[in-house]
Amino acid sequence: MSEKNILFRAKCQLPTPWAVFDLYGFEDVQTKKEHLALVLGEINPQKSTLLRLHSECMTGDALFSLRCDCGAQLEKAIRMISEQGSGVLLYLRQEGRGIGLVNKIKAYQLQDQGFDTVEANRELGFSDDLRNYEFCKEMLDYLGIRKINLMSNNPKKMDALSKMGFDVQRAKLVIEENKFNESYLRTKQEKLGHLLDCPQL
Repeated sequence: MSEKNILFRAKCQLPTPWAVFDLYGFEDVQTKKEHLALVLGEINPQKSTLLRLHSECMTGDALFSLRCDCGAQLEKAIRMISEQGSGVLLYLRQEGRGIGLVNKIKAYQLQDQGFDTVEANRELGFSDDLRNYEFCKEMLDYLGIRKINLMSNNPKKMDALSKMGFDVQRAKLVIEENKFNESYLRTKQEKLGHLLDCPQL
């Protein structure tokens, strides 16, 4: 038996404005980062589970930043799961596409000077996207998920899950742009290959 890298640590109920979820806490034994799973309803391995892999965005998720679409995606995903009556959201501690919060603020500073989100990361010495989704497999296995209807605009997430052996389909997660994130969304579409389905862009 292979050694576990992700350990289940705790579970509780989490009431939200939309539904009462089960909240699972996991720990990465190597990085010591703590990741969450928000679960609603029964998980049936034979049926497709509505799933969102959401990387932490402190500015968007908690501080309501309009520079990105992260907070809006988080809320919409939770709403979609609630409306369906079942599903899972993994909240992954991979701030700023993996560069961390302070470095993301540095990247924002560069964006204020005219760099786009990809150019800013490169200017700081980082690749376009440092996130890793391989550790998610242990979390999904623990929850009994095999078939996935993924709420995402990022083909790399779908590819990563497929390579792990999951049966993956895509559920569109369309967020309307605003005057602060229009350039950010266009960059994700043109340079990172995101499927935004935004006719305005």
